[in-house]
Amino acid sequence: MKQDGPIIYVLDDDRRVREALSSLLLSVGLRVETFGSAAEYLEFEKLDAPSCLILDLELPGMNGLELQQEIAGDDSPPIVFVTGHGDVPSSVRAMKAGAIEFLLKPFDHQELLKVVDAAIAQDRDARLRQAEMAELRKRYALLTPREREVLPFVVAGLLNKQTAAELGTSEITIQVHRGQIMRKMAASSLAELVKIAGKLGIS
Repeated sequence: MKQDGPIIYVLDDDRRVREALSSLLLSVGLRVETFGSAAEYLEFEKLDAPSCLILDLELPGMNGLELQQEIAGDDSPPIVFVTGHGDVPSSVRAMKAGAIEFLLKPFDHQELLKVVDAAIAQDRDARLRQAEMAELRKRYALLTPREREVLPFVVAGLLNKQTAAELGTSEITIQVHRGQIMRKMAASSLAELVKIAGKLGIS
């Protein structure tokens, strides 16, 4: 579901905490969705927008750290942990697994808003990078098997005649492949093609 503007997911089993956080976030113009359990959060269809998950550590059923593990690598939003009884091992685990921050209740509202802003900015950057990579992979998919074979030689800086000798074909054929590669990869220069190939892990 595509929506405009960032959204904050609040997951806490205490209704009063959910309401307080919701009011705070709405007061600065953010959209909010609240959940009382990990199961509720997992069932919800996430919106296609920059987001952040404010996650309580202690939850009924699956706890915050378990949920963090469950959604890891699944285009999950940056996580800000909040807890009334945080311990050092839990916070270390949460941060090692990529959490943005680990706040103890009661926390300072301004501090939370600052952390949420940082999380949204991080998610926005990550989404831009993902969109860019998806576009580059789409372009790479347009290359023929032979063009994919030629590409590493081009980005390595080999001349057409050197590449032709390596691949046992004519210089003019390599020249044609090279032109097609530049066109399909939408690269305006060799330097740009090298950059694109680097992002795709082609050297």
